[in-house]
Amino acid sequence: MNKLNLGILAHVDAGKTSLTERLLHHAGVIDEVGSVDAGTTQTDSMELERQRGITIRSAVATFVLDDLKVNLIDTPGHSDFISEVERALGVLDGAILVVSAVEGVQPQTRILMRTLRRLDIPTLVFVNKIDRGGARPDGVLCEIRERLTPAAVALSAVTDAGTPRARATALGPGTDPRFAVRVGELLADHDDAFLAAYLYEDRVLTGKEYAAELAAQTARALVHPVFFGSALTGEGLDHLVCGIRELLPSVRGSRDAPLRATVFKVDRGAHGEAVAYLRMVSGTLENRDPVTLHRVDHTGRVTEHTGRITALRVFEHGPAADPSLATAGDIARAWGLKDVRVGDRAGQLDGPPPRNFFAPPSLETVIRPERPADAGRLHTALRMLDEQDPSIDLRQDEENAAGAVVRLYGEVQKEILGSTLAASFGVRVRFDPTRTVCIEKPVGTGEALIELDTRTHNYFWATVGLNVGPAEPGAGITFRLAVELGSLPPAFHKAIEESVHTTLRHGLFGWQVTDCAVTLTRTGFASPVSAADDFRAATPLVLMDALRQAGTEVHEPVSSFELEVPGTRIGLVLAKLAELGATPGVPTAEGDVFRLEGTMPTSLVHDFRRRVPGLTQGEGVFLAEHRGYRPAAGQPPVRPRPAGPDPLNRDEYLLHVLKRV
Repeated sequence: MNKLNLGILAHVDAGKTSLTERLLHHAGVIDEVGSVDAGTTQTDSMELERQRGITIRSAVATFVLDDLKVNLIDTPGHSDFISEVERALGVLDGAILVVSAVEGVQPQTRILMRTLRRLDIPTLVFVNKIDRGGARPDGVLCEIRERLTPAAVALSAVTDAGTPRARATALGPGTDPRFAVRVGELLADHDDAFLAAYLYEDRVLTGKEYAAELAAQTARALVHPVFFGSALTGEGLDHLVCGIRELLPSVRGSRDAPLRATVFKVDRGAHGEAVAYLRMVSGTLENRDPVTLHRVDHTGRVTEHTGRITALRVFEHGPAADPSLATAGDIARAWGLKDVRVGDRAGQLDGPPPRNFFAPPSLETVIRPERPADAGRLHTALRMLDEQDPSIDLRQDEENAAGAVVRLYGEVQKEILGSTLAASFGVRVRFDPTRTVCIEKPVGTGEALIELDTRTHNYFWATVGLNVGPAEPGAGITFRLAVELGSLPPAFHKAIEESVHTTLRHGLFGWQVTDCAVTLTRTGFASPVSAADDFRAATPLVLMDALRQAGTEVHEPVSSFELEVPGTRIGLVLAKLAELGATPGVPTAEGDVFRLEGTMPTSLVHDFRRRVPGLTQGEGVFLAEHRGYRPAAGQPPVRPRPAGPDPLNRDEYLLHVLKRV
């Protein structure tokens, strides 16, 4: 049987969870369509999801269309949970992007479509809510072509839009005389062979040939078919199901190939055990199989972690998973991999690690337990949540050991985190005000050395010399050798490199150091006295001495924005942008609406987004995306350094470290 891993993505409240319910009902998986408002949907299984009526975690449900098995992955729509969407994107064969026929193309919709196009994921567009008051299918189709993709082709049309009588009818050569012309011209734009056949006067292309070329170009993400309907009533669903079956590419992998799978989600079972969700790429997996997990850490280093499957369930019917053999294309739940993390790759490691599609969270907050006695439970709970969502980047609070620091995309995520800790772990918490996460970059070069001398007293039985300087933008941290590779035992080299990456998580102002080139210039050791711990302890002192000489500059995150404003409000909006320190471009008029692009500090995005409805009388549209970093204006913001030995204070550092070396 062919298999298709299908993602459903949308701006919040566009109706994607309702569409998931309708598809499961259409396929006979459920007898009754669940309601988001009533909290009876299949894929919103968390109590918080049912209470709030939003999707927080990705969920999987499976159904069968003829000879096609579809693993449906329902993803969050709120921008604060974009990391869940990112993990799902890495395992998809195709996607359905849901757009509301009332609200039209919304900010998050545009971000999602840009990413889908960038990744060449075959995508169908479903325009939902055609039966709602205010539905405007023709206008929304124009928005899709203008704001999402010019290669959108409508495969259905709507009558009686905005009323309970709304109907979607399939379009084709037999129903619309101009259909073949519109579709033919669009397909001819992307394929020279089809263009030649389309223009050939002695032969008219058949409907099957149009359909075959449409499927081929959809599978290559060159064109994007658009369907209209209502997830609430099921209208237009037949057309969408036909598109899923005939237009999106399915897979049938070889069982004889080596095992390759990706962990895209980690849950906790009834007894607190880790449950890994794996997308099978090739090979097979069954109960009691040994598995090697490959993990890429923040330094780019690949580590191996071994385990054995103690139970395996393959999604076969709705949200249910049965004991079975997992093969290529399957989504499986696996127990027994105690050290599993999101992003791990199981089996054979091929190619570079998957890259991040969205920017990392640019906010952070400190979480503290309301009752100091709950500190231990809080840290245990946060470690479990960090396994499920590594983007929170958990670390201990620098000023209070009872607290912890986590990264966030927004305030809604912070509210959900607090509710989860209270409801699932029984720990009530309070949050410090959210702060923006900056980075540091070296501005000059510096060099430092600790030298081993067997004739004198040594704090460390190690010689370490380091040079620090700027690297290319986007390079992260590069570690180079200006010494012979064999000048030290491999374990000592490894200790130095690991210590460099760990130390640079906190620069002169406390922020992560990046775009930094570190060169090992001197080494030495005294056998058999020297140990890896000597090099691990000496490196931070040398590195921070060199970094202090080089100097660093704090950079704050900056976002690009797009803004649509009624002409009567453009002056007020421009004044507010100037007041906030944003850098707007020149407004361009499109009828009675002005479109404006520019940049602003990411720290201002949340506040400005809240102000847009009031500034524009509810008619403005605001879209912002992370666009990198720029030097922070004024006094550089400082982040407290972690508790423990501080290599910027030599005497204090030696007092702490020498107890262990």
